[in-house]
Amino acid sequence: MAVELYNDGSHKCIGFYDLVHEKSVQCNQFLIIDGNHSALLDPGGDLIYNDLFMQSYKYLFTKSLDYVIGSHQDPDVISSLDKWLVGSDCKVMVPALWEHFITHFATAGKLKDRMIGIPDKGMNIQLGRTVLKAIPAHFLHSEGNFQFYDSISKILFTGDLGASIVPSKADCPVENFESHRFYMESFHRRYMASNKVCRYWVNMIRGLDVEWMVPQHGRPFKGKAMIEMLLDWLEDLKCGVDLLTQDNYKLP
Repeated sequence: MAVELYNDGSHKCIGFYDLVHEKSVQCNQFLIIDGNHSALLDPGGDLIYNDLFMQSYKYLFTKSLDYVIGSHQDPDVISSLDKWLVGSDCKVMVPALWEHFITHFATAGKLKDRMIGIPDKGMNIQLGRTVLKAIPAHFLHSEGNFQFYDSISKILFTGDLGASIVPSKADCPVENFESHRFYMESFHRRYMASNKVCRYWVNMIRGLDVEWMVPQHGRPFKGKAMIEMLLDWLEDLKCGVDLLTQDNYKLP
């Protein structure tokens, strides 16, 4: 199911929420279109390629896709890369830290002159009349991790940050933050590195004009009030190495 998160006639942000088989981790994929230019964010794995290709074909001639962009190296993010290299003329943008690892998802030679590494400090990506900001989100959860901010729709695509494992309706914005925490807490405590990096990230994001935060798993956060609740929660969250003790390091 394709869901229009934003559409002003010439600029569109489309989310795909239900392409993954029920036995696999639910993942969201995103397509940004500005005029004749387009970028696909975190396109997922082989499992969903055919369905995503057909769904995206409703919105653009896929061969002319400008970019396939991966926030980090996980297979649920970008292991379908080889098929997109064949099915489109896209350039591939991934964290520079993971460039040599991500080549394992492509047939030898197919990435020649098509790979662009995103430096640790991030970068601006011109897409038609909009700018996608590749924003550093290192250790949230990947060592070299990025999020992407669309300056027209004011959507921040947050990858695994804000992710939730929900039983249904992943496309529906969160309505009650306190009850939704149940679906986020265990994931964030295990997959985010530490409260220190959460706080650094929150400090950075509070300087950005954001109307939506849309994670790669689970439900989006819409509106500044709901986003502020998420930021407050993350700012105080103990996670990752904060929770480790010697008990976690014992010989079996």
